[in-house]
Amino acid sequence: MDMQPLSEFPRADAAAARGVCADIDDTITSDGRLTADAYAALQALYDAGLFVVPVTGRPAGWCDHIARMWPVTAVVGENGAFYFHYDRNARRMQRRFVQDDATRRAGRQRLDQLAMTILEQISGCALASDQSYRGADLAIDFCEDVEPLNDASVARIVELFVAAGANAKVSSIHVNGWFGDYDKLGMTVIAARECLGVELESMRECFVFVGDSPNDAPMFEYFPNAIGVANVHDFRGRIDCEPRYVMSAASGAGFCELAQYLLAARSGSGALGPTDC
Repeated sequence: MDMQPLSEFPRADAAAARGVCADIDDTITSDGRLTADAYAALQALYDAGLFVVPVTGRPAGWCDHIARMWPVTAVVGENGAFYFHYDRNARRMQRRFVQDDATRRAGRQRLDQLAMTILEQISGCALASDQSYRGADLAIDFCEDVEPLNDASVARIVELFVAAGANAKVSSIHVNGWFGDYDKLGMTVIAARECLGVELESMRECFVFVGDSPNDAPMFEYFPNAIGVANVHDFRGRIDCEPRYVMSAASGAGFCELAQYLLAARSGSGALGPTDC
């Protein structure tokens, strides 16, 4: 089914939304930067009483900062390896990993070896600049801080991960690989249960997910109200499941478009509280 414009998202459903889960790179950010408008949109959603949960491939070090400093309820990072939630009243960070420390250390050793293989075989790629802040995965940069690689080279990086027995997901900037049976969706379900007291299986229609690239496919498939920023069109034919709706604007401007739509719907309907859905 073709993606529908955001205007087709029923206003009543938008008004009843309890939370927003959002990819970060090229969804909340634009050209590698968090704009003032996008940050203001996050703040407006948070202030309106919505649960705001970034769901990203970015590393643990960044996610610690995001959980502490951004107006968010929690953050899911490294494609589902963990969630972080900062309790502002207790001034305590809750870090919830899928794997225990020993398993992550063993996986790290295997990934370090695999990194050398990938860098040797794929000309022009590099370790992601944020690799040293990662706890559970390996990120190979194919266009963030290197000249963009062609589709065949990106596909070959994925093949090398898979041949080594790792999972591999393509974002708008990196190929992320890891050992373990988890993804963005699985940890989002856990974070919703443990941080929000919400069972997503029975309440998924009360949450909106917004993303832009192939590694968001499990989220696009799971959430009835899944939405893509306009640059999701760049991956047509390469996303296993596309979002139901699509914004007219790309990247952070598209995220702002969604925030405005949700907040306008809530205002027009009397602004439902977080327990109304």
